[in-house]
Amino acid sequence: MTDTFKHKGLRQQLVKIVESKGIKDQNVLDAIGKIPRHLFMDSGFLDHAYQDKAFPIAANQTISQPYTVAYQTELLQISPGDKILEIGTGSGYQTAVLLEMGAKVYSIERQQELFKKTSKFLPSIGYRAKKLVFGDGYKGMPEEAPFKGIIVTAGAPGVPKALLSQLEIGGRLVIPLGKKVQTMTLFIRKSEKDIEKHEFGEFRFVPLLEDKN
Repeated sequence: MTDTFKHKGLRQQLVKIVESKGIKDQNVLDAIGKIPRHLFMDSGFLDHAYQDKAFPIAANQTISQPYTVAYQTELLQISPGDKILEIGTGSGYQTAVLLEMGAKVYSIERQQELFKKTSKFLPSIGYRAKKLVFGDGYKGMPEEAPFKGIIVTAGAPGVPKALLSQLEIGGRLVIPLGKKVQTMTLFIRKSEKDIEKHEFGEFRFVPLLEDKN
């Protein structure tokens, strides 16, 4: 669980790569530069921790590519104190980025193996979400709504209506939509009934699974 000068140097190189790909939000770049991504990965992958690539983790999931994490986070336009719902805690890396930026994070993970591991791991390195739960991301977290931002870290075939309903007015939902290849999509709630939609580039995510019970 060490974070060496070498790791810190590699992180700064990663920040430059992410910035060169078009990420402009300095707070996002600062978060990428601070978080020890190597601690989120199995030791066999340590050499790859600061490459701009996704890598496999437990339960057939992946730790997202840093650029993708930065891209989604930038679209959220986070200010300190914003209440953010994350669908798909995964390794906890995206959660840590949100926390590093001062967000109040509520996160849902449906893979029990990952949930158990990450809910212990994040506090052990100083990252404490408001709430980490094991459950169905399609349902969101109605008891904690509304949220200023909602981020979905898996590919969804359509927009879960429950998530849109849990956005506050002015709130932003960032979700990759599509089956094999996803289009990064941003929804902004303008009023109770008016929702604005914006589409960005193509990405590849693991699928967002729904509980059929």
